[in-house]
Amino acid sequence: MKYSKTRLLTATAFSLFAWSQGSHAQETSPETTDLDSQIVVTGSRGKPRTVADSAVPIDVIPQAEIEAISFTDTQDVIKTLVPSYAVGRNPNSDGGTFVRPATLRGLPGDKTLLLVNSKRRHKSAVMTTGGAGAQAADAATIPSLALKSVEVLRDGAAAQYGSDAIAGVINFLLKDADHGGSLIVQGGQYYKGDGEDLMVSGNIGMKLTSNGFLNATVEYTRNARTTRSNQFCNVSFCVVPYAAANPSYAALIDIDDPVQRWGQPKGEAIRGFVNAGIDLEDGSRIYAFGNYSRSKSTGDFHYRYPAAGQVVNDNPIRLQDGSVFRFNQLFPAGFTPQFSGKVTDLSVAVGYRGELGGSDGLSFDLSGRYGKSRIDYSLSNTVNASIGPDTPTKFLPGSLVSDELSANADFSYALETGFLAEQLTLSFGGEFRREGYKIIAGDPASYAAGQFATQDPFDFCTDTHTLRASAPQNAGINCANYLSSSADGFAGLDPAYNVLAVGSNGFPGLSPTAAGSFHRNSYSFYGEASTDIVKGWFVDGAVRYEHFADFGSTANVKAATRIEIADGVALRGSIGTGFRAPTPGQLYYTSVSVRNVDGNITQAGLFPATNPVSEYLGAKPLKPEKSTNFSAGFTLSVLQGFSMTADAYLIKIRDQVYSTSAITVTPAIRDRMIAAGVVGAESISSVNFFQNAFDSTTKGFDVVGTYKQNWGSGQSTSLTASFNLNRYKIDDLKIPNLFNSVSVFNFEKFQPRWRSVISLVHEIGPFEALVRGNLYGPYKAQINTAPAFPIQSFGTEALIDVEVSYTIAEKLRLSVGARNVFDNYPDRDKIGQAVNGAIYRSDSVVDWQGGFYYARAGFSF
Repeated sequence: MKYSKTRLLTATAFSLFAWSQGSHAQETSPETTDLDSQIVVTGSRGKPRTVADSAVPIDVIPQAEIEAISFTDTQDVIKTLVPSYAVGRNPNSDGGTFVRPATLRGLPGDKTLLLVNSKRRHKSAVMTTGGAGAQAADAATIPSLALKSVEVLRDGAAAQYGSDAIAGVINFLLKDADHGGSLIVQGGQYYKGDGEDLMVSGNIGMKLTSNGFLNATVEYTRNARTTRSNQFCNVSFCVVPYAAANPSYAALIDIDDPVQRWGQPKGEAIRGFVNAGIDLEDGSRIYAFGNYSRSKSTGDFHYRYPAAGQVVNDNPIRLQDGSVFRFNQLFPAGFTPQFSGKVTDLSVAVGYRGELGGSDGLSFDLSGRYGKSRIDYSLSNTVNASIGPDTPTKFLPGSLVSDELSANADFSYALETGFLAEQLTLSFGGEFRREGYKIIAGDPASYAAGQFATQDPFDFCTDTHTLRASAPQNAGINCANYLSSSADGFAGLDPAYNVLAVGSNGFPGLSPTAAGSFHRNSYSFYGEASTDIVKGWFVDGAVRYEHFADFGSTANVKAATRIEIADGVALRGSIGTGFRAPTPGQLYYTSVSVRNVDGNITQAGLFPATNPVSEYLGAKPLKPEKSTNFSAGFTLSVLQGFSMTADAYLIKIRDQVYSTSAITVTPAIRDRMIAAGVVGAESISSVNFFQNAFDSTTKGFDVVGTYKQNWGSGQSTSLTASFNLNRYKIDDLKIPNLFNSVSVFNFEKFQPRWRSVISLVHEIGPFEALVRGNLYGPYKAQINTAPAFPIQSFGTEALIDVEVSYTIAEKLRLSVGARNVFDNYPDRDKIGQAVNGAIYRSDSVVDWQGGFYYARAGFSF
């Protein structure tokens, strides 16, 4: 049924598309199409070109489209408009709860380079602790109202821009108006009656001296939690039947409110961006831009229930007087740790650009930038069980800091040759970059191994398992019951021998042994040449040399061309090599956290590849990823108001960095962890680390079509249809003993096969109506539960947005609308990956929050 609805929606939209082209009853607009008029600065370091003239595929998102999106997160804005870009909602996922990982063309976020005003953006301090372990720049720190446009280059560009530009480049261009401004206020909530959302954002442009500008944006957002889960239940404990049998427990909870919430965490953020420039008398310009962002989000960890032998809340120990203690005496209703992350992000860039020798001389751009990202973790409503009854319930488990300092020199010169149709544009330059990563230890209680981290902490029992005379004699201590099995003649284990987990439960603190500061330097040089050999035949070639202090040198090349074979019809293609050096976070980060491993909640450790534990398990030092990119396509602009691009691509990545599958801890592995000083080694159930795991191939194609029909009398209709298809394959598995077949299956099959965005906008004077369809293709998932290894197929989904707007006196714009107006959800989990009351796969890129309605007012001046 879902497939039929999607097919009907797609057919209807493309029928409108075709009907609009074929209609002769109305006059079309004499204006040029978007592709013919949109100027881009990304994709070639030569002179700016239009989208249609570009030799590589580029999406341009103009200011009006950015400000018309109801999302308050810039990542969601891009996701809504660019089908090859995806970002999910990952609750209960440590740092991924606060800095959401994104993908372009299905590749992890660290393979897409982010630029602001064509300058590299620094990386976030947060990295994902599974999968690709991506540590990428965070687009969410950029307020969308600060943007004049966004250019999305969907092509490998490492030879032009350096490390990370394997999947593409996203360039955020800031507003530079020296007058006017705008104010936007938006509020809304989900159909379920939760997730209330508020955004207040303002932008203003001002004169800066008589020849300059200063454009500033400030944004405040606040959102409440959502809950998309049933009441907590797993194979050991279910709230509803336990409450029915235990009235005292039932009196402590709200049976209708899940004790563990799966959904959007609550959050609050304030973000600002400033862009400034002054033109000097000689035609040169000094410029500066920078940002400050501060946000805090709080979400649920897994519920610690009060019975059924829960490893923290119902695990008995003996106190010094011999009495038995369980944490459920302090938390009779159980407890759900509250995990928070405060993300602070700042940057500043300054530069001086101009031309030597006039407009036909050498253009130069000298710049420097500094960027810093920090996350401070906090944890409340939990315990360090190993400390015992006197444990604090609030902790600061530590902080992560990532920063970058760079200096750039870029030059360009247009050379008249006499035999080429256009000037030969030569571009060259260099960059020095210093990347840093700092791991800051948590407060001592967050990582301390308390007295209950070892058996028999008060020495009640002798080595021969008899009761000492100095021990409490009438407390029921049975020293002979020292084995968890019945091999000692007794069932169970005396509480004196129980060992409790070390560290703040849910996210043990970063210990001093894991803390430290790490830096690396790199420098690079590049050259690029572009021209029209003959009229209608554009060529571009680039080469880049880059040297890393820790990885050595690499050289990469790229060639691109565009040939106009008829008026409005052109072929284009590119080939290039790329690379990505592992980030300092991937090289040095250590963590212990609670994770969902194949449907089981376990305490899992992540260690660097150079850690003794990882080396014992066969880890090798990380090395850079290398890639080869191919693309070929065409542009079509033969009808008035109509344009279309289609591009196929093939991306081959060698030595791709990925996490190993979860490795179950054995006594030998535990001994290695203890020897390495790993906090809480006794309670860690699985470990993993990053490796150059495999060679992979990503292939697919993008299609983008636009059409605008002007009907007269102030009416017009605009249609945009975009489509992205991807396939992933592991070609050579380099660590078969550490990366199992289930992990291979999910890497190749879990992303939707295709995605499409279809938007229809109709304007009648001051009224505007929008309908947008976000379509997701099918995907599959497998779970590592022997012997069945079940697979679930997820169907095609259509999420439909609608909005109606009215503009008053060209200054005040009022809008009401709904995202996912039909309140559609992806398929429910059926194979057990969703646990503890969760209904949907929280790692799915298909939104699972349901319908959202909103109202927005925008005032411009």
